[in-house]
Amino acid sequence: MSYYLVLKFLHVIGTTVLFGTGAGIAFFFLLAHRTKKAATVAAVARIVVIADFVFTATAVVVQPVTGALLAIELGFSLREGWIALSILLYLITGAFWIPVVFMQIKMRDLAAAAARQGRALPAEYHRLFRRWFAFGFPAFGAVLAIIWLMIAKPALS
Repeated sequence: MSYYLVLKFLHVIGTTVLFGTGAGIAFFFLLAHRTKKAATVAAVARIVVIADFVFTATAVVVQPVTGALLAIELGFSLREGWIALSILLYLITGAFWIPVVFMQIKMRDLAAAAARQGRALPAEYHRLFRRWFAFGFPAFGAVLAIIWLMIAKPALS
């Protein structure tokens, strides 16, 4: 297999992992939240935090490396319009994802404490959940836009 195909394969796998893990985490965490059961939220949040570190964080590192190497291999400048916009959207995604990771950790801890004490999820958990939910939309939208840019490679100036 050629160097180019290895890079492209890794880039596509990274995209799939980034998008799929993000969508899966959001889906499972939302469903756990809807139960309103602290023990359920704590258990799912524990797994969500692990998945974010194992899968999402790995893909977050792989994507810019393979993307830059692919651009160089294909003779594109990183200042090419669609590439530059992809990089900007990637930074925007990160600006929303990094705080979400810390929110998930805090929500996990709050839910675990509530479950241990036999209490309902506290107000702070619900405040963080609303923020977590809101942060997902721009990050998810930016990832979708990046995927479109990678496929379409539109002429942008």
